Amino acid sequence: MKNILLSAIALVIIIITSCSKSSVNPQKNNSGSGDTTTTTTPVSIYLTNARATHGFIANNYLTSYGSYRVNTTTNTSGAFEWYNASQLYADAEMVSLGDSSYLPYMNNTFAWLQKLVDKTDIHGGYFAAAGLDGTGGSGLKYVDDNALTGMAYLAAYDVTSGNTQTNYLKAAEGCADWLINSGQWDNTLGGGFWWNTDKTVKPTQSNALALQLFSRLYKITGQSIYKDWAVQVNTWLNTKMYNSANGLYIWQIESNGTVDSYNFTYDNAIMVEADLLYGQAMNDNTYLTKAQALGNAMIKTLWDVNHNVFIFNTNDIRINPCYSGWASQAMVKLYEADNNNSWLTYAKGNIDQINTTMRNTSFGYYQYAGLDGSGRYTNLEGVDQAWMERVQALLSKYK
Repeated sequence: MKNILLSAIALVIIIITSCSKSSVNPQKNNSGSGDTTTTTTPVSIYLTNARATHGFIANNYLTSYGSYRVNTTTNTSGAFEWYNASQLYADAEMVSLGDSSYLPYMNNTFAWLQKLVDKTDIHGGYFAAAGLDGTGGSGLKYVDDNALTGMAYLAAYDVTSGNTQTNYLKAAEGCADWLINSGQWDNTLGGGFWWNTDKTVKPTQSNALALQLFSRLYKITGQSIYKDWAVQVNTWLNTKMYNSANGLYIWQIESNGTVDSYNFTYDNAIMVEADLLYGQAMNDNTYLTKAQALGNAMIKTLWDVNHNVFIFNTNDIRINPCYSGWASQAMVKLYEADNNNSWLTYAKGNIDQINTTMRNTSFGYYQYAGLDGSGRYTNLEGVDQAWMERVQALLSKYK
């Protein structure tokens, strides 16, 4: 997963359009025994959007190998591991809503991803990229890619059964096994996982995704090794990466000790969910309070009140469907934890503005733009499509 810092763009204010549930008009049937009104349960516009985006993905990114190409313009012959894992994650959410038609997509992507496992390493680990057929995987392995993949597998574990479910759990544990034994955690900078095997920076998001994975695996399996690693990662994050001045987590620390203190929306969104999962795994309700405080800190600093959207980061005031959209997942997870509807207000507003600013008429999403849509990129990255499918499916349960 690659952080890209680009120059900020001048912004102007626009009016946000809102989405709501669409109703089907009741059909009245006069049968001689009185009027009978048949109503159809309203379908969330967000579920409709998620389905439409999946259709765009299937038509433009999906290959015969079960993989998804990077984008539709500059890299049509390659596939990124975390883009594909994100698509699996999105399809798992659609399955959780009761739509089994997404199972083949999810399972085919799972089979393809196994081609990216490093067969020369006893502990495996996923390479970051390969050809569309899964060949050519080599080079760097990323902690955040592998941790996110494990979380996607556990989402698939939640919606499957039998041998398929067992295989997803085993694969998620394989991701954790690589994290534990890869040498990516060391005593440099007081601990923490490196971003990748080049060992140049230790970021919040890599460690926070690892914390999510260890917490979930401990909750599912009860194995103490996952508890121990969750505690260790959690301690490092809160000792080294938390900024008490604004209540947010910083971006990263470089190998020479330089602290990059920008605040990214998705880093902190990942930490919100990490806090919730850690608290659930450890039966510690104080982590709900901690997650709520972090969510409020995100709103204070990372939410643009003029455009009703979460910004990319504090040094780059733009929108990205994946990185900004990730906040909506965090807000939905907070609502599921405490039933406070205000979280859904932010989850919905964020998605609405992304839809207004970043979506084309085919339900595909552009990569970056200013908050008002100015300077919008023309490329449509696969990962942005995947995350907009996922977060809208998540929101559709409530809006």
